[in-house]
Amino acid sequence: MSIRPVKKLSKAQPTLEGAGVHLRRAFGFHNTSDYDPFLLFDDFRNDVPRDYLAGFPWHPHRGIETITYVLAGTVEHGDSMGNRGAIGAGDVQWMTAGSGIIHQEMPKGDNVGRMHGFQLWANLPASMKMTPPRYQEVKTGDIPEITDDDGTQVRLVCGSFWGRRGPVDGIAADPIYIDVSVPPGVRRTLPVETSRHAFAYVFSGAGKFCNASGPLAVPTEGVGWADTTPPADAGNRSLILFDRGDEVEVQAGEDGIRFLLVSGKPLQEPVAWYGPIVMNTQQQLQQAYQELEKGTFLKTK
Repeated sequence: MSIRPVKKLSKAQPTLEGAGVHLRRAFGFHNTSDYDPFLLFDDFRNDVPRDYLAGFPWHPHRGIETITYVLAGTVEHGDSMGNRGAIGAGDVQWMTAGSGIIHQEMPKGDNVGRMHGFQLWANLPASMKMTPPRYQEVKTGDIPEITDDDGTQVRLVCGSFWGRRGPVDGIAADPIYIDVSVPPGVRRTLPVETSRHAFAYVFSGAGKFCNASGPLAVPTEGVGWADTTPPADAGNRSLILFDRGDEVEVQAGEDGIRFLLVSGKPLQEPVAWYGPIVMNTQQQLQQAYQELEKGTFLKTK
């Protein structure tokens, strides 16, 4: 077994999206090859309602899948296929935009105004860019939770892990998406198939991932640090990009650590990306925006 080295350690950066939602972006809109098949990852954690209530009004997507995982508050969803609903704490929404969908996502806080969730964009292969759109909503009670002998807990959002399978199915990138909690002081290894790209995102506690104390590449996601070795500890809002191997190793700090571990099989296809639409060529991208202008973007109904 080989432990995956840490390729990059960086911090999610503040940005504005939608109608003025304050969030943190861990990666996106830069070189996509390191994260392939994933394109973007946002942490929309906030406890100030005016910073998120404007939400993400009606907007289009084509060529991708969006995965929304909520920890606090709710996100109300509506789309051009007629789907309506709301996901709350522990729930997951998985939307395959495919040939085209127009939707909105409107966050609302819990009883004390907290809103916390994540959105991940997964690319679709060229053969599925124009597949019919699809929507899956999974409630928290349907997500398997596994506790190992050392107290490590895993919520299995998608894919197969420790002999169990998550409830979301039929996803082109064949991702494994787990929510991991490791108790204070525990050192833990977690399997990740060698052929996959993998990253972790820490959102509670802190710890070290394998060689995180060694020299690492300087972050390139606009972090603004000096050209020095990044911090050894991976704390709140830290993104860890792993190199190749078949296991990830983490040493939890004194308060434990909770993080998302996501892996997927790289598509290794060209990416033409502008805003909410991701295709393979500039011509396809231009066609999508022309169809939006002409009102022929939606391929169903």
